[in-house]
Amino acid sequence: MKTIKLRKVGNSFGFTVPKELIEKYNLKEGEELHVIEKNDGFTLTPYDPKFEKWAKGFERTNIKYKNTLKKLS
Repeated sequence: MKTIKLRKVGNSFGFTVPKELIEKYNLKEGEELHVIEKNDGFTLTPYDPKFEKWAKGFERTNIKYKNTLKKLS
């Protein structure tokens, strides 16, 4: 677990992401991070939860219509 400090940035707060995490998740300057609120706090992720939902739906469709999609391609 990493610990970070919040810093005042204008009227908001900001923090720095440790270099190890930037490299591990291949983060780039200006990239958007998504905040997912939970009952016990929040998760900060570079992965878009809406895209993940779409990808799971596509995977189910791909499995169900595997032969049809092969024929169409």
